Amino acid sequence: MAVDSKFQYMDIDVKIKKFTWRIQNFSSLVDKKLYSEVFTFDSYKWRVLIFPKGNNVDHLSIYLDVADSATLPYGWSKYAQVGFGVIDQLDRETSSTKVTHHCFNARQADWGFTSFLRLTELHDPKRGYLLNDACLVEVYVCTDKTLDFISHEFIVKTDWDELKAKEADCVKAVIDNQKTPTTKPVEITPPSPTQSSSQTVAIEPEESAEEDMNTFFTSLESELSSSRIVYSKEEAKEALAKINEALNTTPVNLNDSGKFSPLKQAFMILASFDGSSTTLTIDQKNELLGLDERLKELANRAAKAVQDKDQLTAKESIKRTMTCNLESSLIRYKEVETEVKQVDQILAALREEVEEAQKRKEKMLAERKGIYRSCKEMKLELDALGKELAECEATAKVGEEEEKSVEAEWGRIKDFISSIEAKI
Repeated sequence: MAVDSKFQYMDIDVKIKKFTWRIQNFSSLVDKKLYSEVFTFDSYKWRVLIFPKGNNVDHLSIYLDVADSATLPYGWSKYAQVGFGVIDQLDRETSSTKVTHHCFNARQADWGFTSFLRLTELHDPKRGYLLNDACLVEVYVCTDKTLDFISHEFIVKTDWDELKAKEADCVKAVIDNQKTPTTKPVEITPPSPTQSSSQTVAIEPEESAEEDMNTFFTSLESELSSSRIVYSKEEAKEALAKINEALNTTPVNLNDSGKFSPLKQAFMILASFDGSSTTLTIDQKNELLGLDERLKELANRAAKAVQDKDQLTAKESIKRTMTCNLESSLIRYKEVETEVKQVDQILAALREEVEEAQKRKEKMLAERKGIYRSCKEMKLELDALGKELAECEATAKVGEEEEKSVEAEWGRIKDFISSIEAKI
């Protein structure tokens, strides 16, 4: 997948950043979510997060994320007004856009729309959202809390180069006005792109300028009258039908649809239409011409209100979940506390057994030591007895010979006495 990113800046009284992200081969994406490259604005690092197949919904999901939120100081927060746009590359004015406000922080480091654009509409070949299978995403970021000007009209019609040129012209005009007296004609010599010499332009006195203005506007009124577009009754009815269709939807749905451009044309047709039976007053025409912006304002307010309600619902859901988790944790805490006491009792009993076993061990060790000493003494006695036994064997052998000699002598004496007794 090839991803091209383009950065642009604009400074007209405020800081605003536009981030353009072209995603090629969009239909072939397999990742559930996709991050853009990181860009820096107002000292914070940002990135865009999209879910090409929806974040568990049948819509394209899109968010702005603080890329380095995990490394920012404790308690950080940053306000931003964010405008998202998925551009219709066949008709930019029918692009899908949404605007939101959020205070980014550690707990809510990304913010946007889960249901941004229906996937069926995104992939509709009649629309230009995926021209040549490339999706063009634009994100506008403003961190000035005092301003609230990012809108559908701003996103689809803002010409950045023209705005920069106008800013430069405004600065030049201010400088020129500061240098130009109003009491007498002044000559201004601007540089010519085709000549090296100067061209002199004279500023006329106030009376002459007043006559020129009157002549100009008289001529302008005549030209506008002759070139005014005349709309038919069928066109007026069609415009009225479009307006009624829009009014029959909710402001939030109208804001989500991004169909303000056709409404603007419809209001212009009605304001310009002069019927044979009814002619609108100037006030009514002016009110019709202003209803486009009024409806946009109401739709944005309704979308903001729904977003605030959704945020409240989300917060309440988080609160309920956290409360439930706390209750479960408290129950588990008490269970663990009981188990710890039971384990302490087991350990106490085991300690007693260990102490008793230690005593038995010491007793057996002492007995073993006594046996060792006794055996060692008996071994010494046995070794000594072995030596004595050798001597005794020699003595016993001599004694045996002596015993035989004694018995022989004893028998001789006995025989001698018997022979004497026979003679007596």
